[in-house]
Amino acid sequence: MLLRSSFWLTRLATTVLVMAAGSFLPGLSAAQAPTHVDGGMLREVSADASGMRVFKGIPYAAPPTAALRWKPPAPVRAWDGLRAADTWGPRCVQSERLGPMDPLNSRMDEDCLYLNLWTAARPGAAPLPVMVWIHGGSNTNGAASQPEYDGAQLARNGVIVVTINYRLDIFGFLAHPELTAESATRSSGNYALLDQIAALQWVQKNIAAFGGDPTRVTLFGESAGAIDISLLMASPLAKGLFARAIGQSGAALSRLPGFGPKPLQTGEADGARFAQSVNAASVADLRSRPAEELLAAVVKSPITYGFGVVDGYVVPEHPAAIYAKGANNDVPLLVGVNADEGSLFAVRMKVPADASAFSGFLQGLFKGSAEKALSLYAPGASPESTKASFVALMGDAIISYGSWAWAESTAGRARAPVYRYQFTRRPPGAPEFSLYPLAAPGVYHFAEINYVFNNFDVRKEWGWQDADRELGKTMALYWTNFAKTGNPNGPGLPRWEVYKPGGGGRVMELGASAQLRDEPQRARYEFFEELLGKLPSQ
Repeated sequence: MLLRSSFWLTRLATTVLVMAAGSFLPGLSAAQAPTHVDGGMLREVSADASGMRVFKGIPYAAPPTAALRWKPPAPVRAWDGLRAADTWGPRCVQSERLGPMDPLNSRMDEDCLYLNLWTAARPGAAPLPVMVWIHGGSNTNGAASQPEYDGAQLARNGVIVVTINYRLDIFGFLAHPELTAESATRSSGNYALLDQIAALQWVQKNIAAFGGDPTRVTLFGESAGAIDISLLMASPLAKGLFARAIGQSGAALSRLPGFGPKPLQTGEADGARFAQSVNAASVADLRSRPAEELLAAVVKSPITYGFGVVDGYVVPEHPAAIYAKGANNDVPLLVGVNADEGSLFAVRMKVPADASAFSGFLQGLFKGSAEKALSLYAPGASPESTKASFVALMGDAIISYGSWAWAESTAGRARAPVYRYQFTRRPPGAPEFSLYPLAAPGVYHFAEINYVFNNFDVRKEWGWQDADRELGKTMALYWTNFAKTGNPNGPGLPRWEVYKPGGGGRVMELGASAQLRDEPQRARYEFFEELLGKLPSQ
């Protein structure tokens, strides 16, 4: 009885302290008081000179460990007293196949469902729009705490920025017949997407405590993050959880095997083979294995998880079919790609040595459509020209066609506007072929991130020029204007037109300057559309 009384006295004392801090002490503003969120109270976070506060490592779901491994995210576990919010949460379990993407955060754990938040909202002011970042990394790597995702500069434009962790690789995307059978929804394989949905639900319930407006939530993300956003925009489970979407260099609309979501049966077969490869007799056996053991096994024999599963629940059918009939969540969309998306992927691929070898490569890839492909990606006589043609083809197949299809399909059927861009500036000091960052020739995949976040100090050694910083300010304004109103335009910015599908649409070029230009590469994207449109929806 004494222990129970002590527990309640502690809770009572905490409540009184919070009431005093929030209401009875005239010298302590509401912005400095402890913040109530799902699970308990967060200790006050000091603001910098500009009024910016950063909350780190806030849990939005229970640790997905032990029996909760490969389960939908469970509610946050309550805590007593005041919880500190001054340390990044651990990265989700991952290899370093893409290099050390989060060099300042060495912590890694299955207990990783945490988010971070930047806000300069002031007590009594109008609630601010919210931008929720979903990081890239092939859905196998990455973290919300990566230094280039620091949200302070964006938040200074009058928004709240949230970055989230979500389960990766085999922990986020394993499908298996037993997992499907045990699920009340008869589905498996999209646990990472369910994590992202849980984070959005947390934002809806809690963001007002930080000065945010839950009716103006914008999802934005790059690469795998953009792919996931295209799936969430197609998912009935995410309806009403966000008001706008930004997709940078990625989408899940391609029917090309390996570049869109796989059928559930394919995912289950892949999962069953993985279980056999580690001599696991059951899902219970897999859940009993250390995370490190499973990670090492999947690194040795990788499975393609990066684009989700058509499970009939989170993703009811292939997103190409969902968007084609206008059944996606109808929200304003801003979407685009970088000029040389394929250069990063070509670094690790065998490039045809000359025009003849490239022609043979196309013949093997496209069969009866090879002649058309050759006319669109015609290589010159030099090895450099052949490589450029190969890079362009890979960029279209892996990234650019899917992003175009996302914009084209959405703009053709939605009431909400669509805006397209092409990013054309290479960071001036970016090294080529280094492990971190994974830079490559040209305006490579993810080259735009420092500009979107207007965040250049994390790479001071790159020798940023005035033009880079000006472009960063411009892009940050476009992105935050879009988050505020669903329209990127604003005072002092070049006018950005709504994209018109079917040809004749204009695209904002973000490079040495921001300017509208005629749509680039449409013939190449239409080639893929015609070719892949003959394939059945997976």
